[in-house]
Amino acid sequence: MIKLDRYDLAILRILARDGRITKSKLAEEVNLSISPAWERVRKLEESGVIRGYRADVDWVGAFNGSRIIVEVTLARHTAHDMSRFEARVLAAKEVVQCHATGGGVDYVMHVIARDIDRYQRFIDTLLAEDLGIERYFTYVVTKVVKDAPTQELDAFDPLPHGD
Repeated sequence: MIKLDRYDLAILRILARDGRITKSKLAEEVNLSISPAWERVRKLEESGVIRGYRADVDWVGAFNGSRIIVEVTLARHTAHDMSRFEARVLAAKEVVQCHATGGGVDYVMHVIARDIDRYQRFIDTLLAEDLGIERYFTYVVTKVVKDAPTQELDAFDPLPHGD
């Protein structure tokens, strides 16, 4: 794992907010010259800390669709059953996020669908494929209260002043 200093953290905050920022503007905002600032970006990319750049598109809004959160519990917890379920989820275009969790449920999925009928047909397909789903709970998102991926870094304690 790469050790991050205050410059790296500043770069990450800025790029999370604006992935299209110019090299010169980024360097100016972190108070470095262009070459050292961009070298840090390259190292963050190569280490996998920066996973990519993309547009933040509201697909649900664009298509007047539905966002659904699904809790899934498998009947068995063997490596084979979990791998089979995960492979199917990876192939499902409807699933935009899936997290394996500890505790009461095995997976929490974020699904988008054009409408609830299409969502239910997707779930019915998963059940018919006998993936070992014991139960699932569906939560239709009625309002997004907070969606702030650029604040993820703020959740971590700040570095001591000595870096």
